[in-house]
Amino acid sequence: MGNPDMVDVAASADRRDSLAARAEFVRERANWMRRRLLKMIVDAGQGHPGGDLSSADIVACLYFDILRIDPKVPAAPGRDRFVLSKGHCTGVLYTALAGRGFFPEAELDTYLKPESRLNGHPNRTYLPGIETNTGPLGHGLPVGVGVAVAGQIDEAGYRVFVLTGDGELQEGSMWEAAMFAGHRGLGNLTVIVDRNRLQQGARTEETNALEPLADKWRAFGWDVVEVDGHDHAALLAAFDDAAAARARPRVIIANTFKGQGVSFMRDQAGWHHGVPNAEQYAQAMAELEAEMSR
Repeated sequence: MGNPDMVDVAASADRRDSLAARAEFVRERANWMRRRLLKMIVDAGQGHPGGDLSSADIVACLYFDILRIDPKVPAAPGRDRFVLSKGHCTGVLYTALAGRGFFPEAELDTYLKPESRLNGHPNRTYLPGIETNTGPLGHGLPVGVGVAVAGQIDEAGYRVFVLTGDGELQEGSMWEAAMFAGHRGLGNLTVIVDRNRLQQGARTEETNALEPLADKWRAFGWDVVEVDGHDHAALLAAFDDAAAARARPRVIIANTFKGQGVSFMRDQAGWHHGVPNAEQYAQAMAELEAEMSR
């Protein structure tokens, strides 16, 4: 079963590999995740493809390169912790977990079906590799901050990564948690903002403006990095830098597009949730397969 005190770095984990080689591996994995999660959504007749697709590159970098986790020992004390604060985007999380071997890939076919372990929101009592239940927005970051505080008190070596949506930053609980993290100097905590600028029904800046977003985080005592959230090399470099010892929490603002990878979904609020019809699904898969062969 493996040593419970040890964890493996993720799948492409030979750190002698060049950044370009690591990025290419992650690109392939992200493309596979996009194709697989779209099939899940079509088969289930429901889902949140827009946010799944916008965050696929981020999640692929984490699960297939960055996170120190071991599917054979999912509760290893020294593991890194990942919290999906935007808990409705389970398609991208489940494909990553299956791809890393936390459960069989075939189980993805049960997505959202009766008695499936693959709920519309992640449940830690159902699946290995899920750190906490999320769904109601504004909960994941406070939990992640608590986990990071525990690591700080215990002088543990694990790192905590939290993925949040940008619309979710309109929740007051997120800024309470951010303020406390800055006060505690949680250098073991990294937040990634999926900054696709869309939420259900409208753009974030039309609903409740977030800008200047980077300055807000800095005011709460955070180090801030802004990257192209679809540039795998830039993401990996930002995560590598975040792994260095530091005295403050770090936020990576990943500029993304909702529905990335599928032309008719890209940057469209209407695909926050929804199901492609047969013609749309065929087009989406053709575009993703063409992208993979470039």
